[in-house]
Amino acid sequence: MSWFLAPQTETQTSGPRVGLTVGKVIGKSHERNRIKRRMREALRRHVDLLPQHSDLIFHPRRVVLDIEFTKLEAEIVRILTQANSEAARAARNNSALPAGKPVS
Repeated sequence: MSWFLAPQTETQTSGPRVGLTVGKVIGKSHERNRIKRRMREALRRHVDLLPQHSDLIFHPRRVVLDIEFTKLEAEIVRILTQANSEAARAARNNSALPAGKPVS
């Protein structure tokens, strides 16, 4: 499963956001919808692990249809933990920049 993390801009003061992208290449609409339902449920159970002030985008593969839910849930937790680490590292790097200096 692929995932991408993007920091929210300062004007966006809402909580963390999650996006799911399931393309037509994965299968028919009922299969894509089932993948999204399973992913949403796994994410709902671990919403407290979402990285703050970030947008997290998931791009699941077809295997999500057949994998046991406990394994899917473990994979989601692993990704959320890794995303939290990346978000914390990015926040540290951004706060270390001197104020008023442009970032190139």
